Amino acid sequence: MAAPASVYKDRQFLAVIGDEDSVTGLLLAGIGHVTQGPDAQKNYLVVDDKTADETIENTFDDFTKNRKDIAIVLINQHIAERIRHRVDTYTDAFPSLLEIPSKDHPYDPEKDSVLRRVRRLFGD
Repeated sequence: MAAPASVYKDRQFLAVIGDEDSVTGLLLAGIGHVTQGPDAQKNYLVVDDKTADETIENTFDDFTKNRKDIAIVLINQHIAERIRHRVDTYTDAFPSLLEIPSKDHPYDPEKDSVLRRVRRLFGD
């Protein structure tokens, strides 16, 4: 049975894990948010070649497990490939997880974890 709507009422933000261009574009669109207090948290992570996979995994876990104010997590598909084991095993409805393309890496539907689950469900 689904949880009552009151459980999800505080989930009002998008989070993004992406390359500099993707994060910048989404921040310019207005999704940026920093929590108040001494332990202020951002709802985005800019990833480059020097970013450790552990940092990406920790941020992914924080956005999906700890932050109760995030409704949707957007992640560049090429970055999701770096933590594919985490992305493929994530099954919660909230926050929803969407893989998005980037300027330098086109979208590949064969790698998208959501589409693969849908194909398995329908037997394709």
